[in-house]
Amino acid sequence: MTTTTQIPADAVSITGRTTDTEGRFLVTARTNHFVSDARTGPAEAVQAGELMLSSLASRALGIIQIHARERGSGLTGAHAVISYQRAPEDRTRYAYLRLDLRLSGVEPDEADTLVGLLTCSCPIYNTPRRGGNVEVSVRTDTSTAASRPN
Repeated sequence: MTTTTQIPADAVSITGRTTDTEGRFLVTARTNHFVSDARTGPAEAVQAGELMLSSLASRALGIIQIHARERGSGLTGAHAVISYQRAPEDRTRYAYLRLDLRLSGVEPDEADTLVGLLTCSCPIYNTPRRGGNVEVSVRTDTSTAASRPN
């Protein structure tokens, strides 16, 4: 059964489409366009799991930097390493995601506070951590399928 869900007006949308290269996709976020490859694709461009982890690194560093500035923490730099491993018993999920942070210019207690501010406010961190609501809808364009050559 196919259903369509109304997208709220304040929702953020990212679009993606296939290209003429099998396993290669063009993704658009606002006015930014970039290429992504499937795990089984050409393996020249960033892959989906890497995109997810990149967003976590970017958002984590951004939140830490903002809070450090607001708090006058003295943060002089931050570095994030995100790693993951697929679950061997279920390749459709990650067994773990790990976020390793190195913060420069702050004492350990302040680093812990900054990380706490990250973990209590970041949806990119909290959605996989808590499990999020994911919906899927599908539509077909039969006019395209009918016009394909045999």
